[in-house]
Amino acid sequence: MKATVPEILARRAMLTPERVAVLDWDCGREVRYLDLEHRANTAASFLQRMGIGKGDRVSILAKNGIHYVDMFFALGKIGAIFTPLSFRLAQAELEYLVNDSTPRILFYGPEYEQTALELKRRTALEIVVNLDDYERILKAGPTSTPMAAEISAEDPHSILYTSGTTGRPKGAILSHRMIVWNSFNTIVSWGLREDDRGPIFTPQYHSGGLNVLMVSLFHIGGSIILTRTFDPDEALKIIEHKEATIVFMVPTMFQMMADSSSFERSDLISVRFYISGGAPCPLDLMEVYRQRGGVFKQGFGMTEVGVNCFTMTAEESVKKAGSVGKPIFHSRATILDEAGCEVGLEEVGELVISGRHLFSGYWQRENQTAQVLNEGWFHTGDLARRDKDGFFYIVGRKKDMIISGGENVYLAEVESVICSHPAVKEAAVIGVPDAKWGEVGHAIVVLREATECSEEEIGKFCEGRLARFKIPKSFVFTDSLPRNPYGKLVRKEIVA
Repeated sequence: MKATVPEILARRAMLTPERVAVLDWDCGREVRYLDLEHRANTAASFLQRMGIGKGDRVSILAKNGIHYVDMFFALGKIGAIFTPLSFRLAQAELEYLVNDSTPRILFYGPEYEQTALELKRRTALEIVVNLDDYERILKAGPTSTPMAAEISAEDPHSILYTSGTTGRPKGAILSHRMIVWNSFNTIVSWGLREDDRGPIFTPQYHSGGLNVLMVSLFHIGGSIILTRTFDPDEALKIIEHKEATIVFMVPTMFQMMADSSSFERSDLISVRFYISGGAPCPLDLMEVYRQRGGVFKQGFGMTEVGVNCFTMTAEESVKKAGSVGKPIFHSRATILDEAGCEVGLEEVGELVISGRHLFSGYWQRENQTAQVLNEGWFHTGDLARRDKDGFFYIVGRKKDMIISGGENVYLAEVESVICSHPAVKEAAVIGVPDAKWGEVGHAIVVLREATECSEEEIGKFCEGRLARFKIPKSFVFTDSLPRNPYGKLVRKEIVA
């Protein structure tokens, strides 16, 4: 058997053809594995008739839906490369991605028709296809197997663009090998079961929407639940009525759901565990879900190393709250200092990861690939520490650190303490020049609704919780903080 992405669906359709693979919440349909394989074959045959072959890039610009699942597996069958685009980007940003990845064809949701036509006019894009027309093609088209392409495990399957919080987005090349091994690791390390159901609330143009649960649940024979967009009230209905067992979201989404007026009366008993990723999750938010009887875990992943890199048990998620856990089954992780030597326990250094679940490099960026990949180890740029029991804790990004009076101050640590104040909804800390200390912290704070708090009060709250040199020297209050679609702070906008 080939260790390739389309083989996962083909084998699952052979083993459990009548089992439900996709529950489409918006239109109320259920799609069996056999039907899903037929859809992928029909889409692959259509793409081949359009002249798409091995190595060609194909993009999609649309809200979540089964069309992403079709393309994910159909393109894998013919050796083409899946290159989804974020519908949240501006026209100029989309043009940059299209010019960078040079897809031959773009499938688009009807609401993005003008954007798609403009992209075709202003770039080398050859063909644009409305997804409404695509659905009609699928219904009329044959379900025969497309012409076989020679595909190896190392061939590219996807190019997924990083969030670009510090510069231009880079296209991470995900091979078939990487995606399959991420799936193996998730199933084994997270204990996925064939009766698991996972809603896909995060965008499917992102690695989180594709690879956290979708591939792994198909691999084990479970089901995914699809909905076009995330709405906290609707999400609670989905979890309750479709009896979701595993819920993955980013902290912002978990907060929105917890703030919903429907939260307390929603039946969430079906959920085996919640898992948060994409950004640090406040401890008090985790506790909100635990008070409802749920297991809540903090995850860690990156587009370049697979979205599921650590694991922990239900008991450990409480005992080691704030940790991302231990490395997944077929993976290695360690922490290095600036000289490339392993640091001691509880010492902070850069997290590096190795395993079969690493990406192949950045699309057309050999120099930037060489900066992060070294002898089979990926340098994440994240600062971390490890305790005596082998649990890892993310401290912050290497670039999200200031040096005040010769002492390292990790901004994520300071933000976490400020956010634990009962009146604070969220906070960001940046470094500002200081004549005496070189650099000091400056905090931008968003308060919860119907609360009041002063700069002095938050400063006093930090005393005893942070060393004095870590406490910001100034505070300002604002209504919101700039975040990217995955909940990460966009610090360059905050600094600006």
